[in-house]
Amino acid sequence: MSKEADFCTAVNLASARLGAEVIYATDDFFADKSRLIKDEPAEWKEDVYDDNGKWMDGWESRRKRGEGYDYCVIRLGLRGYVHGVDIDTTHFTGNFPPSASIDGCYCPDGDPDESSEWKTILHSVTLEGNSHHFHAIDCKEYDFTHIRFNIYPDGGVARLRVYGQPHIDWSTVSTEQELDLLAVENGGKAVLCNDQHFGHMYNLNMPGRGVNMGDGWETARRREPGNDWVVMQLGHIGYVNRIVIDTAHFKGNFPDKCSIQGAFVKGGTTEQMATQSLYWQELLPPQKMSADAIHEFTEEVANLGPINTVRVNIFPDGGLSRVRLFGNRK
Repeated sequence: MSKEADFCTAVNLASARLGAEVIYATDDFFADKSRLIKDEPAEWKEDVYDDNGKWMDGWESRRKRGEGYDYCVIRLGLRGYVHGVDIDTTHFTGNFPPSASIDGCYCPDGDPDESSEWKTILHSVTLEGNSHHFHAIDCKEYDFTHIRFNIYPDGGVARLRVYGQPHIDWSTVSTEQELDLLAVENGGKAVLCNDQHFGHMYNLNMPGRGVNMGDGWETARRREPGNDWVVMQLGHIGYVNRIVIDTAHFKGNFPDKCSIQGAFVKGGTTEQMATQSLYWQELLPPQKMSADAIHEFTEEVANLGPINTVRVNIFPDGGLSRVRLFGNRK
């Protein structure tokens, strides 16, 4: 199985939880097309069958007996620039496609039709069964609203992840407008943390409140001195004046306290950032947390000027559902 690529730290633009939808497939006889973009890892159900055959967690077409190939069209949850993809054939062994390719389309006012122009962003690549296939995409000058996923000639794929950067026309956003600078839909993202044993750091800036305890960032129980932390980048340089920290569903495992540091970071590697973040200024001093609650802070937020990166500290460990940094873009 391939090692996860660096671009996987970017946002999955084809995430169902961000509103992505598989709007068309030439065939999904064996496994419904909607499963292709589920956020959860593909699961295996032993001895589970439906009317058409073995139940599979992914998109699977029937065996083709003529010319042509199968494809599906995905409306991305967020319009954006694609940095890379993961074509995941987990649990598909004797029924995966031998190869696949991907096209992109910019169609902001609706869904593509026969007159829409598609651009190939990943030429045909070889696939293997029960494997992740990570491919970087070099297409920085184009952003897309839709993806067409082609499989040759037929078969099944568990998941398709489309990693990239959401496109926001910041020229249309007033400097007086308050917005969540950390929200994924505004380009914010988690970049590194010291631990995410139970819940992934990428959940922290997702839309809405967490649906359960797994829909948040949770660390292992700390058995040594220190505290846990995560570094996150804002979608745009801005001024933070209101902070919301949500511990939804975390009842016996919420942190005792939480603090946030901020900085304007010009460059450097993620490894360097982990060390540098220790010395960033305090945006929010340590605040007591409580179970399954929304904590909002305004007067406690320091005026650091324009920042683009924060370090969220929890003491000593535990779980947070969401972190919101409200303010104005620079």
